[in-house]
Amino acid sequence: MYRILIAEDESDVRDLVSFNLQREGMETLAAKDGIEAVDLACKETPDMVILDLMLPGRNGFAVFKELRLDSRTKAIPIMMLTAKAQLDDVIAGLELGADDYLTKPFSPKELVLRVKALLRRSKVTSGNAVVKVGKFQLDKNTLHCFIDSEKVDLTPTEFKLLLLMVEREGQPQERGDLLREVWGYRDTANTRTLDTHVKRLREKIGAQASCIETVRGVGYQFRNIA
Repeated sequence: MYRILIAEDESDVRDLVSFNLQREGMETLAAKDGIEAVDLACKETPDMVILDLMLPGRNGFAVFKELRLDSRTKAIPIMMLTAKAQLDDVIAGLELGADDYLTKPFSPKELVLRVKALLRRSKVTSGNAVVKVGKFQLDKNTLHCFIDSEKVDLTPTEFKLLLLMVEREGQPQERGDLLREVWGYRDTANTRTLDTHVKRLREKIGAQASCIETVRGVGYQFRNIA
């Protein structure tokens, strides 16, 4: 059973999220402010955090940074919640490394689909599943990425995005396909999520950044330059 931490100060929103996730067989934990969110996350190490950005005590951005710095919580997938009027927060959250975001008001069905997709991305697989291309080595068992035997610290979503492109080396991947396969988005009109993750991914792989090529009018592709 997955355990989801809901960090949300509005009780009606918190109850709505909790009800719909519990209906899917998930266990939920609730935090009403940023301080409680950090404490619960460190103590309970949930499978995922749904994080409102406008939290009292400590806002969502501060909570996110703290969770990413703590060894107990740094690998936990985080979905940010933000109001539609604060779309700039979406970009700020993604640039920090959030795995996904959801804007208020939201559809409970969309919420559940997003949560399930994010949990699938962060799930460790079984069996021997190591992908090696050039200087890259991607371990599906641990979600670890190595370049020249040096570990690169990727979020589960960044790992899934890179893995998908590596496994389809030299094949241009359309934006819509990447958004559907990595994030599970049904509406692929908004590509900020994809572009921001690609930007972060390039920054993290450093000298190998040119392996991720922009295909004008299509999307992206991975090409081994080693």
